[in-house]
Amino acid sequence: MVRRLRLAYCGTPVFAVPALDALVAAGHEIALVLTQPDRPVGRKQTITASAVKVRAQELGLALDQPEKIRHNEELRARLETIAPDAIVVVAYGKILPEWMLQLPPLGCINLHASLLPRHRGAAPIQWALAEGDAVTGNTTMKLDAGLDTGPILLQQSVPIDPQDTAVELFSRLAQVGAPLIVETLDGLAAGTIRPKEQDAGKATLARLLQREDGRMDFAAFTATQLWNRWRGFQPWPGAFTTWKGKKLIAHRVRPAHRAQVSTPGRVAVEDQRLLVACSSGTWLEILELQTEGRNRSSAADFLRGLDSPSEISFGDNASSSEIAASEI
Repeated sequence: MVRRLRLAYCGTPVFAVPALDALVAAGHEIALVLTQPDRPVGRKQTITASAVKVRAQELGLALDQPEKIRHNEELRARLETIAPDAIVVVAYGKILPEWMLQLPPLGCINLHASLLPRHRGAAPIQWALAEGDAVTGNTTMKLDAGLDTGPILLQQSVPIDPQDTAVELFSRLAQVGAPLIVETLDGLAAGTIRPKEQDAGKATLARLLQREDGRMDFAAFTATQLWNRWRGFQPWPGAFTTWKGKKLIAHRVRPAHRAQVSTPGRVAVEDQRLLVACSSGTWLEILELQTEGRNRSSAADFLRGLDSPSEISFGDNASSSEIAASEI
């Protein structure tokens, strides 16, 4: 380490914990941790502290949870008194105001889980998987007023395993990104890092996920595309369709080979395997599923529980989803 820095740290979810730990282990002074206020979580809406709050308390660090920061004069005075060399931001969940961006001499340094300018935005890990990327990574950058538009400081590439879901990729990127933020601060303090402007022409947007992103549109996407979206949208919003007017969640899926071409949405059963026709003549196998009001089950158990295969009709277009008796 070039020198011990005085830092403010802004982060909220589990993804931001390894970076906080790495900065403490490197000997930097964390003068203040900012995290989101406690929020209701789950069906019971239990008020829950953020992962960063829990870790900051374990480490005995000063903590604040402002609901608003743009016009928060109390927070501004506190940060000005602390006079941090840099403010580190990792998945904080709030946009920093101009006064905060201009406060520290080394700037506000962000760890972003993508190879910018690809996947700017709130959900870079999810969209990297959903769009079938083979490689992703982490970027450290100096924040500016735009959405992940600041100059790049350091980057690291991370291959995506074909079986990765967002759950595994979140954990891996958080772990390898932690030392990158330490390296970035050391380089900035030593004057050995030269910021590089992003190529805006190559930018893509990783927008915040919506519940409807999990709806499986068999006509719009191939089986591989739906599988990639399932991988990216774990654990939320997942992948779902409808059956008899009720929600049906696909807990495990995979692309499958089937010689016949059928109308997207049409369901076929082969040896107790549940196959759904998708775009471009492809087929998706649903391995585990859960119908509304019932427990999670294998596709084979689901099929055995039906009075007749003709009961199956996925999605909103029943006429294109009827199962053919000759395909059983």
